[in-house]
Amino acid sequence: MDWNAAARVRSVGIGALAFVAAGGTAEAETQPLSAHFKKRNVLAGGRVPVTGMLLTHQAGRKVLLQAANGHGWHTVARTKTGGNGSFRIAFKPRALGSYRLRVRLVGAAASSASGTHVSAKQQRGRVRVYRPTNASWYGPGLYGGRTACGGTLDSTTLGVANRTLPCGTKVTFHYRGRTVTAKVIDRGPFVGGREWDLTPATKAKLRFGSTGTVWSTR
Repeated sequence: MDWNAAARVRSVGIGALAFVAAGGTAEAETQPLSAHFKKRNVLAGGRVPVTGMLLTHQAGRKVLLQAANGHGWHTVARTKTGGNGSFRIAFKPRALGSYRLRVRLVGAAASSASGTHVSAKQQRGRVRVYRPTNASWYGPGLYGGRTACGGTLDSTTLGVANRTLPCGTKVTFHYRGRTVTAKVIDRGPFVGGREWDLTPATKAKLRFGSTGTVWSTR
């Protein structure tokens, strides 16, 4: 498995570049930064590398990498621009889950070398942090039956079975470049060493085999 296959975000000029939910709206900004978030999915303990450029090419400018929580944005790493205005920085997540990130320039934006004001935009997306878990799948022969959480199982049911998580808990899975979010709808698997039983619909979306390792946010 090539778990290091990373999705690269296109370069955009930003003052607060946030890599938040896909399909988010763009907002006008005035701080002239360009940045690449090189991973959307990473294992806990890994790094989310960010490279970028101050479009006015100033050296020694402070750059902050920030993550959002329920109380606003907080700084998770900081650096300074190099001789041509470039910078490298990385996010090292401490917990599983989904993170909103942004890069900010400290201080007022400067004019470009030509004296022309450099405007920018803010793009939104997400970084998800996982752990490796063992999974299998179930379903055929049980269609039409009731699940432990009260639903009816069929070939289109998007869900997962787990022994302990509350019914309805949302879990995001990542497998060989594909990602799906599913709810806990049933109990299982009842085989040692496995944490998840995927329904056929969940298995199909991930293109998962019979058994194996998937990344999980829970």
